[in-house]
Amino acid sequence: MTADELVAFAEDLARIAAAGGGPKALADRLARQTRAGVLVEDAEWKHVAAAGGGVPSSARPLLPGGETAKSYAPLRDGTAGRTMPIVAGEMRLGQLSIFGSGDLDAFEHLVRLTAGAIGVELAREQGGQPGRRRAFWERLSARAYLDAATARDDAAARGIVLATHYVAVALEPEASEERAGANDQAVLRTVALQTFRSADADAGVLERGGTLLIFVPAVREVDAANARTAASLLPRTLTKKQAGLRIGGGVGTRVPLFEVARSAEEAEAALTIARRLHGNGTIGVYEDLGVYPLLFGGATTESLREFSQRTLSPLRAYDEKHQTELERTLRLYFAAGENVKTASTQLNVHRHTVFYRLRQIGEICGCKLDDPHDQLTLRMAMAIDALTAE
Repeated sequence: MTADELVAFAEDLARIAAAGGGPKALADRLARQTRAGVLVEDAEWKHVAAAGGGVPSSARPLLPGGETAKSYAPLRDGTAGRTMPIVAGEMRLGQLSIFGSGDLDAFEHLVRLTAGAIGVELAREQGGQPGRRRAFWERLSARAYLDAATARDDAAARGIVLATHYVAVALEPEASEERAGANDQAVLRTVALQTFRSADADAGVLERGGTLLIFVPAVREVDAANARTAASLLPRTLTKKQAGLRIGGGVGTRVPLFEVARSAEEAEAALTIARRLHGNGTIGVYEDLGVYPLLFGGATTESLREFSQRTLSPLRAYDEKHQTELERTLRLYFAAGENVKTASTQLNVHRHTVFYRLRQIGEICGCKLDDPHDQLTLRMAMAIDALTAE
């Protein structure tokens, strides 16, 4: 790398740290630059952060000379990787390791810069409350705790008041040449924390690369609904606060504390799906995206069945309670190529009855039958139901 490129990389690390990104975001930045797997461990060899692929559970058994590696060094036993200690003065705070193919020695300066930035963060964690709080959310979202009780004990030790349930919100400023260098991430962080503040429990905040993750307390389902509404209004709020600032976002599902990593993954997937389907500046709600999360992330037979059941159960419950034929009407309507006259003939009812039933179906399912995305969800649910029927 040239001197200018190294300076630019160091400036990126500084911006991430200033925005409160923490070790995870710094590791993400190194992984993107080197295209290698990155692992960060603390002085007791506990997982702190990981990014990229091909990362082992620990670099400890791979260190040359046991735990005595003092500088940037190759790993032993033929492992394709390099490692170096994270230090502050004479104190060892952890270990930074990278894994991958190619000339890993060419990345020494990048690794040293990243290790220094992470060292500052780990030192803050030991001596400062904000760092200690952020480290908890990093570990929780990385599934580093053995169980919920261990997570709660660690949170209490760090002065964090936890809720029983959370919903994750992922937010990203839109990049543009006109706003290059603008402090959009800091503005987004400030406004998001104000928006999702709770009087009953602490919200969590993390930065993964350019994505800001907020873990919003949601003890009741209404709290999750309020979080979804607040997220949908956030782009407008930010435009008023900072002219020209546009964001994309995603909202995960409401989950118990120990499953916040799943909600975070859902929020990030919803952000990506909404951006690809509807363009920049949109907020995607995972629960409202129908079949698209399954198509985006891949799906098992079991998850397809769950999706089909979740989608069709409101119609089935209504039919059972009121002795109606809404599900059958929908199936015949689609089978008839959305021809109301043909569907009414097969159902032996007046076509106005079919129109009325279709309006009922839209209201019960919370969708619009003339919307191609909603239609795809309903058609897929019925197809999966037919294919997986026993």
